[in-house]
Amino acid sequence: MGKTYLIGVDLGTAGTKAAIFDSEGNLIADAYEESRLVYPKPGWVEQDPEDIYGSAVRTIRECLERSRIDPGAVAALAFDGQMAGIGAVDENWGAPIHYDSWLDTRCRAYIEQMQEEADRIITLTGGPPSISHGAKILWWMHEHPDAFRRIAKFVVPGGYVAGRMAGLRGDEAFMDRTYLHFTCFSDTAASQWSEELLERFDVPKEKLPRIVDPWEVIGCVTKEAAQETGLRQGTPIAAGCGDQAAGMLGAAMVRPGMVFDVAGTASVFAVCLDRFVPDRRHRTLFVAHLAVPGLYYALAYINGGGMNLRWFRDELAPHEKVETAERPGGFYAWFDQKAEAIPPGSDHLLFLPHLGGRVCPSEPNLRGVFFGLNWSHTKAHLYRAILESVAYEYAYYQRIVQSLLPDLQFTETRVIGGGARSRVWNQIKADVLNTPYVTLNRQEFPVLGSAILAGYAVGVFKDMAAIAESLVSPTSRIEPRAEVHQAYQPLIEQYIRLLEQTKPLFEAL
Repeated sequence: MGKTYLIGVDLGTAGTKAAIFDSEGNLIADAYEESRLVYPKPGWVEQDPEDIYGSAVRTIRECLERSRIDPGAVAALAFDGQMAGIGAVDENWGAPIHYDSWLDTRCRAYIEQMQEEADRIITLTGGPPSISHGAKILWWMHEHPDAFRRIAKFVVPGGYVAGRMAGLRGDEAFMDRTYLHFTCFSDTAASQWSEELLERFDVPKEKLPRIVDPWEVIGCVTKEAAQETGLRQGTPIAAGCGDQAAGMLGAAMVRPGMVFDVAGTASVFAVCLDRFVPDRRHRTLFVAHLAVPGLYYALAYINGGGMNLRWFRDELAPHEKVETAERPGGFYAWFDQKAEAIPPGSDHLLFLPHLGGRVCPSEPNLRGVFFGLNWSHTKAHLYRAILESVAYEYAYYQRIVQSLLPDLQFTETRVIGGGARSRVWNQIKADVLNTPYVTLNRQEFPVLGSAILAGYAVGVFKDMAAIAESLVSPTSRIEPRAEVHQAYQPLIEQYIRLLEQTKPLFEAL
């Protein structure tokens, strides 16, 4: 009997990645294509759904061509994707609007409108009103009623691509339960839409897709999609899940108390939980379903946290960018080395990393700040302060999780993304959070998670958690240093005070 293969496709903000794995979890081939983001007005960030679908088609085809496997040996595929943005389909699965990205802030006024019901939204959905589905849907409903009328269902990118590849009609649109905490209109614990919240905001239920499990087979590859991708017509397509949930499954974050750090475009902090515990008091954390049944996670993130380092490189250190282009590890490795020589606290320099507004909690008017600059500070100080700011923000999130679940023990942090390569950043976070930082033997976590889901959907795998744990192992472990952890405590307090005291200034500005 020949080998069985599975395909996972990650429809990310920066780009689309597809990968083929065999049933033992070995990576056979992968392909990547950069995304095209459109900025039609200040604060607006869009993608053309045709571009998103095209990137999936092209990367799948490239994987199949590179691997030279028999397309008939692909047992199933699944897509994961961006979570907080929203798109739509019409009755024939056309795209009546562009994809409204999670980076797009045009819906801010409707976040404020939803704050009146924030407590009830958090209780039911698991997440506060933010730059996510609820406010975006209200924006389209009130600001563009003609477009709203053409919308059959609102969908996320993963659902759009999977449905199009399966030839679904608009009334067959779906959303899996790992996205519900971003909707503002769900009863997340029950995995259903909330009639109460929909009625409160006059949102027609018929505009929302059906809610499914991530492993539900939503259809099969059509003849047209088979010709475009090289897949076999009739290949099953699983519903898939959000990119964060896929990454957590791929990293085997399947035990309560494990922490997950995505050091990527967004800086994401998440903790695995065994119960649904909404953050009603602080209105900061999103509490959501993991792909594995019965498990949840508490999540918060810095909108563009990883982008701050790119901004530093391009705008504040362009000469060093050129000079380090040929060095081993490039720009970031060189500045990591310089930052490592700077003492904890960056010689009394603090940075607020919210250049695009703060998402958790929702403070869209907040912006970036370097606080405490003096003539002795160098670019290395600024760089380390940026690294530390993410750790301080994570400490704020961690305290909220501890308040919700006082008995929860934080066992280790599994870090993925480009920033996982930075040993100094991992050490800073370990020291600030007092939790060991672990890097893993893989890089392709979301696509692996999607492939595991695809395999589970068609019976290749019987236990998602067990197969994930069997495929992932630690490669390094950085322990927190007790004395440095103590030294960071007053700096965390100062960081939180700086956030509080600058908020009214930014709102006035």
